[in-house]
Amino acid sequence: MARVITFGTFDVFHVGHVRILKRAAELGNELIVGLSSDQLNFKKKGRLPVYSQNDRAEIIASLSFVTETFFEESLELKAEYIKQFNADLLVMGDDWEGKFDWVKEKTNCEVLYLPRTPSISTTEIIEVVKAL
Repeated sequence: MARVITFGTFDVFHVGHVRILKRAAELGNELIVGLSSDQLNFKKKGRLPVYSQNDRAEIIASLSFVTETFFEESLELKAEYIKQFNADLLVMGDDWEGKFDWVKEKTNCEVLYLPRTPSISTTEIIEVVKAL
């Protein structure tokens, strides 16, 4: 079986997150989840997550099918994280389709993009709540 790794912010945790993490876990015997640190999220999106990195890590770690979590501090270190955790398979949502194809060549880790749950987006949830 494979060691599966995935990355994400997983802010305002919702059923779409559960579904993609569960599908990723079913592809191997271990699921390692790299959570974007608060600083990385700010750098990527220009805002801090709603929930702190420690709260998000606690939520993700509580899932029975997650083996381990860690904080991703830099997008440029993705290959290093994959090597550090000896991952066999990188799983990402299909909104990232093609963006991590380079990983296989650099780390010998397979890459798979899974379809996201339609009509569910953290950004959309935050916008709806802000409008209330």
